[in-house]
Amino acid sequence: MAVLALTAGCSFGPPGPDKAGSAPNLPRPSAAPTAGGDDGERGIAVTVLAKNLEVPWGMAFLPDAGAVVTERDTARILKIGPESTAEGLKVTELRRLGEVRAGGDGGLLGIAVSPDYKTDSTLYVFYSTEQDNRIGKLAGDGDLEPVLTGIPRSAEHNGGALAFGPDGFLYAGTGDGTPDGGQAQDAKSLGGKILRITTAGKPAPGNPVKTSPVWSSGHRNVQGLTWDQTKRMYATDRGQPRTAELNVVEKGKNYGWPKADGSGAGAGAAFTDPLVSWPSGVSSCAGVGALETLVATACVLGRRLQLLNVTAGGTVLGSPQELLTDQFGRLRAMVAAPDGSFWVGTSNREDGGTSAPDDDRVIRLVFSDGGAGRS
Repeated sequence: MAVLALTAGCSFGPPGPDKAGSAPNLPRPSAAPTAGGDDGERGIAVTVLAKNLEVPWGMAFLPDAGAVVTERDTARILKIGPESTAEGLKVTELRRLGEVRAGGDGGLLGIAVSPDYKTDSTLYVFYSTEQDNRIGKLAGDGDLEPVLTGIPRSAEHNGGALAFGPDGFLYAGTGDGTPDGGQAQDAKSLGGKILRITTAGKPAPGNPVKTSPVWSSGHRNVQGLTWDQTKRMYATDRGQPRTAELNVVEKGKNYGWPKADGSGAGAGAAFTDPLVSWPSGVSSCAGVGALETLVATACVLGRRLQLLNVTAGGTVLGSPQELLTDQFGRLRAMVAAPDGSFWVGTSNREDGGTSAPDDDRVIRLVFSDGGAGRS
C-alpha cells in the first residue's frame, strides 16, 4: 500500500454502486489501507485484479462493469470480471484476432466499447497489419471489419489510443514513426494525429476540414485519450527525445512535433504547448484517466503514475505527484472505472521490461477522501 501526500484523508471503503451498475465483488486490497492523519497524507488501496497476462494494452468497460482488455502481442481480447475467483477477477478469452501482425510497438492496441453496446454488442479496435494500422469493428461474434485503413505503420511509434468521446464520435491517436517527424506536420497523412470519425470510419461532422478525419496534428505517439467531467480532452504523447507530454486537445490545434519537444521549445504562436511535460526517463506515459479533479497517467519508462489536480478552468493545481514508483514495473494501460476507481495494466513482459512471477497484472487503485474512488 502506497501513501500519497496530497490532502487530509478519511477511512477507506470500496466504491459503491452508481448509474453504470453495481460494483463487482472485488478481492480485498493487498495491504490494509491507512487513513490520512494530521500530516495531510492520504492513502491509496491497491488491489491486484488479474495476473499472468501478456502486455495488456487497451482497456474499456462493458455495461455489466466487466472490462475488455487487449493484449498487444498475442492479439487476444480478454474480459476481466465482473465475476470473481479466489485469486482475483475472472479472466475470459473472448477473441484472438488473426488479422493482427504484432512487432515493435505494433499489434492489437486500443479498444473502445460502442455507446450502444447493449443493443449492438460492438467493439472497436486499433490494430496493426503488415502494411498499415487500422481501426476495425467487431459486431457480436462476427468477423473483424476494417472501418479506417491507411494509418502509417512503423517499427515504433504507432500510436494506438482509441476511445469514444462525450460527443459520441470515435477518437484515435496515431503515431509519427518517421525520424524527421514528416507525417505529423503533413495534412495529407494520418500519422502523428488525433482522428475523429464516425462508427463507419468517415470524418465526423464538425472536423476542422470537412473531408478529413484529422482533429489535431503535430503529435509524436499518442497512446492515451480521456475526458474529464467538464468534457475537456486529454492525450498523452510519448517518444520525443527529451520529454513526454500530457496535452489538452482542442479542435484544429497543432502540438508541434517535430519542431517542438515539450514546453517552450521554440514552438511559437503556431503551436500549442502541453499542459505538462516531463523528462522521458520519469514519464513516457501511455494510458490516461480522469476522475473528478484528478488526471492520472501510467508511465512506461518512468515505471510510475503521474498525478495532476486540474481546476475547473483547466490549470494544474500545485505540482504533479508521483505514485507507485518502481513498485509494479512498467505501467501502460489505464482507465477510469465506472465505480470511481482507476484500473492500471503493467507492461513488463515485453522488450525492456523485467517481469515478476505474476506479470503482467491489472491493478485497481482507490484513493481515500476525494480524487479517485469514493470512501
